[in-house]
Amino acid sequence: MRGFLIRCVITGLAVLLASQVIPGIEIRSFGSGVAAVVILSLLNAIIRPVLYLLSVPFILVTLGFFMVLINAFLLYLVGALVKGFIVSGFWPAVGGAIFISVISAILNIWISDQGRIETVTYSQSGRKIRHIN
Repeated sequence: MRGFLIRCVITGLAVLLASQVIPGIEIRSFGSGVAAVVILSLLNAIIRPVLYLLSVPFILVTLGFFMVLINAFLLYLVGALVKGFIVSGFWPAVGGAIFISVISAILNIWISDQGRIETVTYSQSGRKIRHIN
């Protein structure tokens, strides 16, 4: 659960940055931003894996680009569900999905499933994982 909450915070940071960088994505209030992040995190945790599984042939044929379209659809859906979180079209949704995915991936590299920050080092004796709380 702790890992999920930390990933929600990371998603929140990515969505906030996307609203500042991507034209067409706008957060009108703190409450709508929090609601958008919570709903996006839940959709990413529950719905996105099912959509990925159902669309494996399209993902393979498009060399993974269809995953961006799924993420854009989920971001656009959040924009339609949350009043005050605006995604104003297809291209802002695609740009936002790519931006949020990249920022989230970079920040999630250091977070384990248990919610601890990890550093991985390699030496001649093997791989060592150090947990930082």
